[in-house]
Amino acid sequence: MYQPVPSLPWAAHDDDMGVNAPLRHQQIISKLHVELGILYYKNGSIPYEPLPETMLAEGYGNPVPDLLLFDHKAEQTRLIIEICQTSGEKNDLLKVIRLIEENDYGILEGFVYNYRTQVWFRYRKGDGGVATSSAVSEILQLDLSAFL
Repeated sequence: MYQPVPSLPWAAHDDDMGVNAPLRHQQIISKLHVELGILYYKNGSIPYEPLPETMLAEGYGNPVPDLLLFDHKAEQTRLIIEICQTSGEKNDLLKVIRLIEENDYGILEGFVYNYRTQVWFRYRKGDGGVATSSAVSEILQLDLSAFL
């Protein structure tokens, strides 16, 4: 008999979308994954592998950002991206800040993109809990908004 899965509000998606995410949400993840994948796999111009909907660490209950960029040499996630609509923006921003500042996943930079308002937010490790309105990744030297 299977044991019941405990309810962990911070696990997987804080926005409770998971596999039921709206089409637009999934399209944005797909576009970012493909474009960043070309830069990683084909061009070799970015050092981190983009992976959609991947746990930050092995084992049940680990957070799953919409997209992460993984550093295989250091075996750590370096960048995360969350896609949201207006009602989930605050929670996703708090999630990104918390994952960068409180947990030891190696994340250096995080983004939240609100597809309704088309606004990007960036948070870097050490930013003191305050995200800025930007789609420019300093660690990748890329403007992520160019991919959408």
